[in-house]
Amino acid sequence: MNHLTLALDTMGGDHGPHVTVPAALQALSVYANLHLILVGDRPTILTIMRQHRASESERLRILHAEQVVQMGDKPLHALRRLKHSSMRLALDLVANGQAHACVSAGNTGALMTMAKVVLKTLPGVDRPALVTALPTMTGDPVYLMDLGANASCDSQALFQFAVMGSVLAEQVAGKSNPRVALLNIGTEEIKGNDQVQQAARLLQSTPHINYTGYVEGDRIFSGEADVIVCDGFVGNVTLKTTEGIARLLMHQIAQSVKRNPLARCLSWLLKGRLKKLFLQMNPDHYNGASLLGLRHIVVKSHGNADELAFLRAVEEAMTEVQRQVPGKIEARLQSVLLEKSC
Repeated sequence: MNHLTLALDTMGGDHGPHVTVPAALQALSVYANLHLILVGDRPTILTIMRQHRASESERLRILHAEQVVQMGDKPLHALRRLKHSSMRLALDLVANGQAHACVSAGNTGALMTMAKVVLKTLPGVDRPALVTALPTMTGDPVYLMDLGANASCDSQALFQFAVMGSVLAEQVAGKSNPRVALLNIGTEEIKGNDQVQQAARLLQSTPHINYTGYVEGDRIFSGEADVIVCDGFVGNVTLKTTEGIARLLMHQIAQSVKRNPLARCLSWLLKGRLKKLFLQMNPDHYNGASLLGLRHIVVKSHGNADELAFLRAVEEAMTEVQRQVPGKIEARLQSVLLEKSC
């Protein structure tokens, strides 16, 4: 691929263009083959670009958007009434082939609804799923899905998520035959609700998936699974809880170092290790949740992301474009569906 073009919804998130535009400029300075289309309020974007001594170029252009999807907007309202919003226009750029992927830090429900209508789902996919990578004790990431795109899911949806997550782990994390587990309240076969148990039976009968069984919440970060599947309600609560715990631990360590002279001395001696630890614990390091199951690539950034975190989301979109993730998910789904019909 000679160059890769991303459409960025610059107006989304808590900080809007004050984060997304500097992050975009940083991405351009790092990746020579990257082209960006910044979608949003043109005067605001230009003002921030001038502050960073940047201007439009062959690799960076602006598409003006008259509307903005607010975090409190209902998905159907955004879909029907905000067709000239930065989020919608960024998705339109992907749909008409002007961009390879879209990155947004905006309203998750609106992004999900718009993306499903504008970009369509892959054949065999009922619902897209939101997925992100999390750290584990082994150093390898684990992909957790769904993170809130679908509050309730039937067994077929969970099965589809498992197939899609397996392909993502292969293509992005480089995992061969990734281990797939279902998040449950116990590891015994009798545990869990009907949807989880039925999904387990579907996965057990599918040789294309390396299904390893149930995993409990306290084992998410153990490294014993590469993909963990659950419904969006459970996944979102799990993700937000882990982010809160990570920030609590970082705060407690920082306070301990500040108050204790001995701890300050030790922190100076171990500053390299502590810096690495803080980076691993920081949720922003893993920013960039993918909407899997669409015909094109959409990456959702944290709404409160800083420049580095938004850059991570841009990098995730680039990787998925380069690895052609949607096409490979479609091929895997078709082979699984064909096998099930035989």
